[in-house]
Amino acid sequence: MTGYGAREKKGMKKRRGKMIIAELSIIPLGTKTTAVGKYVKAALKELEKQSSIRAEPEAMGTIIEAENMRDLFKAVEKAHNSVFDLGVTRVVTEIRIDERRDKEATIESKTKALK
Repeated sequence: MTGYGAREKKGMKKRRGKMIIAELSIIPLGTKTTAVGKYVKAALKELEKQSSIRAEPEAMGTIIEAENMRDLFKAVEKAHNSVFDLGVTRVVTEIRIDERRDKEATIESKTKALK
């Protein structure tokens, strides 16, 4: 999956208002190798298919922007299951969610606030 940078994700509605920002990490366990690239790629490919979210892959996880929890959890579930589809028998998925209801937040606005 390629990063979307500051671009809007194709198919994701541009909206004003509150946005959920989440960090996702999916870890396959019990593989025959320490290399996990093919599993990560499968999860990212599944996230890419979800038009209701925007995903930014990073070195140690993926940042997701979603309008609501339903869309976020649907995308996470699909990514999680895509790793099982490759024959893994155990998967650990971690999600950290930042939901602000007092002002608009995006991946860019959170990053910009650090500068």
